This record gives sequence, structure tokens and C-alpha cells, in this order.
Amino acid sequence: MEQRASLFTLAVQDLDASRRFYVDGLGWSPHLEVAGDVVMIRVGRQLLLSLWAASGFEAEVGPIRSGEGVVPVTIAHNVATDAEVDDVLATAERAGARVWPAQRREWGGYSGYFADPDDFRWEVANAGTDGPLAFLVAEPREDR
Repeated sequence: MEQRASLFTLAVQDLDASRRFYVDGLGWSPHLEVAGDVVMIRVGRQLLLSLWAASGFEAEVGPIRSGEGVVPVTIAHNVATDAEVDDVLATAERAGARVWPAQRREWGGYSGYFADPDDFRWEVANAGTDGPLAFLVAEPREDR
């Protein structure tokens, strides 16, 4: 098997609320939509984020585990500067996200978190410019 991922799916309780958050709030563009079922958003060169109504997810994949605590997975959005981290967190907060402010981390980066309408946690991070992951996770842009 080739070492890569091409799609990740979040089973969401209210597809309309999730769409409003990601599309209207964060300003992302849907790539494919099936009303009441799924919204797919291109988030990388060959990577899609799928927001799938929980009922459809369960019908195909199986029952969703529920209970107290945080889902044991985070999704990361890496940027090249600390200011961009703060800007993305502010955008997420304006879109209705609950936000945990960024701070300097023991691993040397600067990051904070936000939760989407289903409480999936997104880390927004600046890994710096000289670490082993810096250019893998946040490519330099021409406008910087």
C-alpha cells in the first residue's frame, strides 16, 4: 500500500450546521455536495475533508461510539507564522467555534485549538522554519 491518505471523514450530527461553519464561517469551498448526506471540501492537493451526516455514516460504517471526553483525534492546520495562527483562530471563533488560545509549546512551536460544531478539535500551529516538519506541513507562499 502506498503511504498516503486521500480523504478523511467526520461523521456530523447536523450537516447544515457543519456546512455553515466550514463554508460560510471559514470561507472554504465545497468540491461536491449531496443535500442532506455529504459535503466534500478539497483541503490539499489530493486530500478531501468529507462531512458526512451521521445517519449515513452509521448505515455504511457501523455504530458511532459515544460517551464523555474528547474524540481521540485532532486535525491540524499548519501555517508559517505565529500571527497566522492567531488569525486562523480568530476566524474560527467568528465562525462560532470554541477556541483555546495559542501558546508556545514545549516542542518549540506555537499552537492553539478550536472545536467545530461536532466538537472535533483542530490544532492551528506554526511549527517554525527549522524543525524537521516545517516545510512538510506549511509550504512557503509567494505572498509572504
